Amino acid sequence: MENQMIFAWAIIFCLAVAPVHGQYYSRTVKAGPRVEKITRLHFFFHDIRSGENATAIPIASPNTTQDTPTYGTLYAMDDPLTMESELTSTLIGNSQGLYLDLSRERTQFTAIFYADFAFTTGRFNGSSFSLFSRFSAEDDPSTIPEMAIVGGRGAFRMATGFALLRPVWSNTIGDAIVEFNVTLYHY
Repeated sequence: MENQMIFAWAIIFCLAVAPVHGQYYSRTVKAGPRVEKITRLHFFFHDIRSGENATAIPIASPNTTQDTPTYGTLYAMDDPLTMESELTSTLIGNSQGLYLDLSRERTQFTAIFYADFAFTTGRFNGSSFSLFSRFSAEDDPSTIPEMAIVGGRGAFRMATGFALLRPVWSNTIGDAIVEFNVTLYHY
């Protein structure tokens, strides 16, 4: 019993001393004035789920029998970004990330996207921006789908902004070409 009391007092002592010696170094400094830049980008995104050279593959699916086989499926993607809508046009980068298919309807496509759009050529070589947002191909046809930009690196450091999407082509397998018009606010 005496050993248990000594152990309990030792634990209490260690917990009382830890905050004193466990502080970390921190200093807040006033930031100087920064000039915000606006960059507008235009490119095409190629999401290919079919064939031997698929750029998006399912990595997890729900363990249920259902009428909609893609509902709840998580995809990993490494999609090419090009200057024109043809896949053979100039490659300017790639989009790597994940998306989760959220639509129970076979004729609709709704997903939550997280992707990093990295540029591998030209003025923005080595820079990227991150997108995290919901996308629905079945929203009101008179509206342009919009997705949120939540960060960036390189030339797009601390980016915020939005991407306006226009589906150019798609098929029933899930392959799609999407036109992106991106507005980035960054420093």
